[in-house]
Amino acid sequence: MPNATMSQQAPKNGAMQLSNQDRNFVKEAAAGGLAEVELGKLAQQQAQSDQVKQFGARMVQDHGAANNELNSIVSSEGINAPQQLDSKHQQLRDKLARLQGAAFDRAYMAEMVKDHNQDMKAFQHEAQSSQNPELKQFASKTLDVITQHDKLAQEVNHSLTASGSSRQPR
Repeated sequence: MPNATMSQQAPKNGAMQLSNQDRNFVKEAAAGGLAEVELGKLAQQQAQSDQVKQFGARMVQDHGAANNELNSIVSSEGINAPQQLDSKHQQLRDKLARLQGAAFDRAYMAEMVKDHNQDMKAFQHEAQSSQNPELKQFASKTLDVITQHDKLAQEVNHSLTASGSSRQPR
């Protein structure tokens, strides 16, 4: 296993340059985290199921905290994380905002299952291969939370289809 001395050439004053991989991770993680918070707020307003509302509240809390931590890491590197939804996440938010009740619950939870599966892969990769020790630690710690979210999203999604709420008439 190669040692990390190559990336330790930069001064210890936070001026270490981020690799392209790390920059891309920061961009994607920040955009995804913002989306989780915005969609979580939407879930608290529009969901029919208490489970979905509670899941949304947890997304706001956990991803809000992760966003703050990521912002503090990258600001010390002179990078500004996005503060608004990108077009992909804005389109998803707009699509979900047009839904109410059980239709919203199904669409939101299906999206959360898909999203957290993708996030787990990205955070695991960053935790294993980041050149930046702070980002590596952040990715590893946040991966544990995302794994919990993924499990919870699957359970809530399963309970929606098992309870029959997915069969409600329009």
